[in-house]
Amino acid sequence: MKKALKVAVIGGGSSYTPEIVEGFIKRYDEMPVRELYLVDIEEGRHKLEIVGALAKRMVEKAGVPIDVKLTLDRREAIKDADFVTTQLRVGLLDARKRDEHIPLKHNVIGQETTGAGGFAKALRTIPVILGICKDIEELAPNAYLFNFTNPAGIVTEAVTKYTNVKSIGLCNLPIGTKMQIARLCDVELDKVYIEMMGINHLNWTTRVVVDGVDITNEILSKVSEAKGMTMKNIPDFGWDKEFLQSLGALPCSYHRYYYMKDEMLKEQLESVEKNGTRADVVKRVEAELFELYKDPELAIKPPQLQERGGAYYSEAALNLMSSIYLNKGDIQTVNVRNNGAISCLPDDASIEINCVIDSQGAHPVQLQAEMTPQIRGLLQVVKAYEELTVEAGVHGDYEKGLQALTIHPLVGSAALAKTLLDEILEANKDYLPQFNQ
Repeated sequence: MKKALKVAVIGGGSSYTPEIVEGFIKRYDEMPVRELYLVDIEEGRHKLEIVGALAKRMVEKAGVPIDVKLTLDRREAIKDADFVTTQLRVGLLDARKRDEHIPLKHNVIGQETTGAGGFAKALRTIPVILGICKDIEELAPNAYLFNFTNPAGIVTEAVTKYTNVKSIGLCNLPIGTKMQIARLCDVELDKVYIEMMGINHLNWTTRVVVDGVDITNEILSKVSEAKGMTMKNIPDFGWDKEFLQSLGALPCSYHRYYYMKDEMLKEQLESVEKNGTRADVVKRVEAELFELYKDPELAIKPPQLQERGGAYYSEAALNLMSSIYLNKGDIQTVNVRNNGAISCLPDDASIEINCVIDSQGAHPVQLQAEMTPQIRGLLQVVKAYEELTVEAGVHGDYEKGLQALTIHPLVGSAALAKTLLDEILEANKDYLPQFNQ
């Protein structure tokens, strides 16, 4: 008989929650989750109650014996849990708006996971995640932590360096890329194998194999003419054919911020004039979603959730959970400690790479593709930024923060980095206890 599972979702009042609830319902036969704790903070109580009521209606309609519990007591939820997932936003969407707005004010890209915006989000998030890890170490030492909270690579690195928690970082981008390639080739998803190397939101697809045939070069040609090869929250600027061939790999959606910096900045500045920042857009989408969620007749995940930008989030989470629980030994792309898998990066760095997933966790697969200079150059610079950001976020180290922003390709100036850092620290002082000591 299969062991009944306890799962804690930290940030349970998120608009994404119906997606993971739907995933648990669909997979109940293979993975019996008996207790599902949705956890939030006092400021999120209202959303938690709305989402929690919908989750209970979904479970009831599906007729599965999952006990959905809502709580503001994180420790109660974590105690003896088998899996803990984090999908939280410290400072809520108002903080995201500042993360996007402060850089744009200085004519640099304002994005919530990379550059100065991602840096600000990392500083706020790291102390909270480390607090959650402390509870896991005490109350559920055998639990796996799946972190979806952005910037996922930096957060995962902070956890692996400063805690003993069994942690894996997750992103919907790798599974989204695989689905986009399957659509482009008009084949079923299980016919597609992709090799990815890099770090979160800066990974390259270096091999594409469909039905056992390596079609990487063909894909690079097709992608330059295809639409839809991006995430919901990133403009669909096409890739130049010669550029892709010379790169020899398929860049991820977020590479547009690096490889198309001028176009992306121009688009952001125009978009802010018309619609506000992405945070403003998300606020409007979320307001509509929560109105839908309130409907007592609604007992399924509404299709409008796809517009939120987190498509396949539950697919990624449930694939990982199921493979650990059932010791499957399949391959998924996740964020883990490097341990020599990418030789040009430190062993203790967090990387995003194909891993074999079994009951012991995630084990990086040896790369088939060569680490070329055109990939290595950008990868090492951004990873160095991430390492410095982890130290700034953990210790409240102003100097490390200054150096992190200075070397980031989307900032790239010591004077501008200092201005941005000072504004970020001032705007976020209520969320940065490590800098206030």
